[in-house]
Amino acid sequence: MECDQSLKTAAYLDGELDAGQALEAEQHLAGCPACRALKEQHETLRSAFGALPYHRAPSSLRRKFAQKLVRESPPFRRNGFWLGAGSGAGATALAAALAFFLLWPGDFLVNDLFEAHQRSLIGNHLIDVASSDRHTVKPWFAGHADVSPPAVNFAAQGYTLVGGRADYVNGTRAAVVVYRHGAHVINLYSWADRGQALPRARARNGYRMLFWKEGDLDFAAVSDTAPEELDAFAALVKKAGSGE
Repeated sequence: MECDQSLKTAAYLDGELDAGQALEAEQHLAGCPACRALKEQHETLRSAFGALPYHRAPSSLRRKFAQKLVRESPPFRRNGFWLGAGSGAGATALAAALAFFLLWPGDFLVNDLFEAHQRSLIGNHLIDVASSDRHTVKPWFAGHADVSPPAVNFAAQGYTLVGGRADYVNGTRAAVVVYRHGAHVINLYSWADRGQALPRARARNGYRMLFWKEGDLDFAAVSDTAPEELDAFAALVKKAGSGE
């Protein structure tokens, strides 16, 4: 039987809830078999996507695929589908097929991070625990995230630790260590490595994302600071993680 909280649970699994609502959803999940089953299905689907190799199709191939869909779709739906006026299962299936073809697993992760970063900048979503002391921030993640990330204050180098929060990225609970660099926010995401290949550096709407692995963790640094400044920050985190 479907739970009346299933929509809220789905929003939680997609990382669309703030910290307070996410906590309520987690508490509900602990006692609801139907929503736990929904969570398992969600994680299975995410894992399946994550296990696929990431290759971006060249634009010429994507154009050919789109043209083929147009040629093979029913004549009375061709214009409507591509102009947004199509309806029915056929058009929906074609849209899903095209989205799956054009949006590879690495893009799902990039979308997750971009949306999570934007959410963090709205209202009071940026920080759940506010402190520049690593001995306060790092222990806070126990019980709030599935990993224990490094939380080093690089204030001397211009990257000041200001706190942390829990978020939901890549189908799992992630830890986010938050830094200030001048007027810019840097979100340092980390989550348990599941053997998934990470994308290369990406940029979207003025935000840059860097990805790397360290031990059993995957990392992503996201900010609108200058590219060379984000590179320098990532180098500091990597150096601290390696114990150099």
